[in-house]
Amino acid sequence: MPVIKIHLDDEEFAPVARLADELHLRPEDIAYAGLNMAMARANDATVRTEITEAHYWRRENLPSWGDSARSVHAYEGKADGGHTQVR
Repeated sequence: MPVIKIHLDDEEFAPVARLADELHLRPEDIAYAGLNMAMARANDATVRTEITEAHYWRRENLPSWGDSARSVHAYEGKADGGHTQVR
């Protein structure tokens, strides 16, 4: 059976793991669902552009759904214990 490995930063894996926990699934199930959605829509030029752009911006950035722990702004907004402060 062929294998596809996805290497995620901690800030990318954490939200995937949280969603998997909420749905009582494994992170691999979330990854497969995303691949399934991308492949089902792969004939759409917009989807193809998003896939290609993601390849390039991922080198330097976290995705919008990733935890922004590396961001100074996000770090300063966190209370002790890692919870976001409400102002």
